[in-house]
This record gives sequence, C-alpha cells and structure tokens, in this order.
Amino acid sequence: MITIGLADDEPLFTAGLSMILDSQGDMSVLWEAVDGADAVRRHDRRAPGILLLDIQMPGLDGLAATRQLVAASTSSRIIILTTFDTDEHVLAAVEAGAAGFLVKNTPPEELLAAIRTVHAGDAVISPGPTRRLFASLRRAAPPGTPTAAAGMPTEAAGAPAGARDGVDLTPRERDILALVARGRSNQEICEDLWLSMPTVKTHIGNLLAKTGSRDRVHLVLFALRTGAATLEDALETRRAD
Repeated sequence: MITIGLADDEPLFTAGLSMILDSQGDMSVLWEAVDGADAVRRHDRRAPGILLLDIQMPGLDGLAATRQLVAASTSSRIIILTTFDTDEHVLAAVEAGAAGFLVKNTPPEELLAAIRTVHAGDAVISPGPTRRLFASLRRAAPPGTPTAAAGMPTEAAGAPAGARDGVDLTPRERDILALVARGRSNQEICEDLWLSMPTVKTHIGNLLAKTGSRDRVHLVLFALRTGAATLEDALETRRAD
C-alpha cells in the first residue's frame, strides 16, 4: 500500500485530490496538511511513503519543507505538485531533493502513474518542466562550452566520465550513464547493450551509490556535469517524447 501525505493551503484542492487517491486500491491518504510546517509536524508523527507538497504556502513553503525533511533523512519520497513551473522552481525542487515535480493540471491518470513510479524508487518531472530544467541549464552554460551546465564544468579532455569528481566508474557503467542521460529506460538499455534486466538494474544501483545520486534525474545532472552526455543529447531526447 502506498501511503500519502498531502500539503496545500487550498482545502478544496486537497479534498478532491484525496478522493482520487483513496479511490485507488493501492493508495491511502494518511493526512492533509495546510502548509509546510503542518506537513513536517504530521510527517514526524506519521511518515507516509509519498509526500505531495505545494510550493507556495504560507509560512514554510513546499521547497523549504522538502529541504528540512531531506536534511533529516526522511524515508518519504517527495513530489512537488504546483501551478508554478518556472525555471527556478524546477531547479530548486531538484536541488532540494524532491523525487518528482508535477504541475497541477497533470491528468489524474498521469499523476497516479507518477506516484507509483516515485514510490518504486525512480523520479518523475512533467514534460514541460523537464524541458525548462534542461533549457535553463543550457542557457546558463558559459559561451563556447555547449556541454557544461550551470555550476557544472565539463571534464578535462580525455578524462573518462566520473573521473573529474573522483568517481571511479567502469567502462560499462559509463556506457549506461550516457544512456540514462539520453532518457533510455532500463528495458531500452538492455536492448541497446545486449544485457539482462538484473544486470542493468545492478549497474544502475551501483551508479546511484557511486555518484551519490538520489534517482535518475540526479544521474542525468551528474552525466551533464562530468561530460558523459551533452545538454543537446538530453534536450533532443525529451523533445522526441
């Protein structure tokens, strides 16, 4: 059962969302909070598997609550659900440790699928905010360095991906990292590299551990920072979606 906590300062929104979630056989809403501080208090008493947090709430907002919970090593997976999908909000959510970023007009079936995906350990960002995230990184790259992201310089020429950050990746892990950055699913990676699913999952787990990444979104950012993939690769893949 996927247990869920909701935080939004619009009671009608949380009430409607709660009805949709509770109608699912594999989901149960534990509580509804009116702001970030209320969500943190309720979380400390009853931590859900998934937290759906609005960004703009009075007092402690969703991003500040996310930072506070992640710093406290919460076991809950956090999804930011908001009307605002500006560049700074998407980047801030990823940096704060959110495993998902969805706009409030996301169709119910897509929201439910996203919750299940995040609960399974992966990350989800709505298509629009995903394009904003990578486009903002490309705009922030210094002139003449198309593979660099904001604050993420490219690797020295000839250095393997991961070496610049002192991360020792095997050649196979570097291959898989590059494919993850291009938006390939585990099944597609199996087909591209002629590997079994257990082998791919093992490599993905090793990559997450070695790079200190929370999920595939952070693996993509690591790949961009270390030169395993270019921003053009990531943007082109997501435009094709």
